[in-house]
Amino acid sequence: MSGKFSVNTARSSDSLRDHFLLAMPSLSEGLFSQSITYICEHGESGAMGIVINQPLDLSVEEIFEHLEITPTRDFSDLPVMAGGPVQIDHGFVLHRNCPANWESSLKVTPEITLTTSCDILRAIATGNGPAEHLIALGYAGWAAGQLEQELADNSWLTLPADGDIIFNTPAHQRLSAAAALLGIDINLISGAAGHA
Repeated sequence: MSGKFSVNTARSSDSLRDHFLLAMPSLSEGLFSQSITYICEHGESGAMGIVINQPLDLSVEEIFEHLEITPTRDFSDLPVMAGGPVQIDHGFVLHRNCPANWESSLKVTPEITLTTSCDILRAIATGNGPAEHLIALGYAGWAAGQLEQELADNSWLTLPADGDIIFNTPAHQRLSAAAALLGIDINLISGAAGHA
């Protein structure tokens, strides 16, 4: 699912920007198995998003140590998410309701922003960053038409995103919480197709 994307600020009516992708059981291997992805951009040139429920064996504290940032509180219990298989050595910060401007950001909605610059990490470390944030390494990317094909193949369920699921729900509960918005118990969906 790698591929380059370009930021396209034009929105089409079929854009999945600010939507969740819930992995169907057919995506049974790798990072996307039982994943929920927040779509940050979707247009004619492709799509990009951040997987929000696959914690790495890495804490935000360790990211700060690597970047030689000294935090003013303990971040050892805050996990870093595996955001996707593209640019896994790059950090991405999803955050909400933060009026500050950062060096490199994409405003996904009036409330939710994706920032890729280190200035936001320094601010978070010292308590001056956004209160609601999710830090990930890597992103999920789709070339032009690729996500549409995966949707046609029933690889994903889609629904409008809910910021509370991203920022206020524990990572291991995000997939089931989003499915519940559709009235679905994700654990009861079978990967096998069949006819009654």
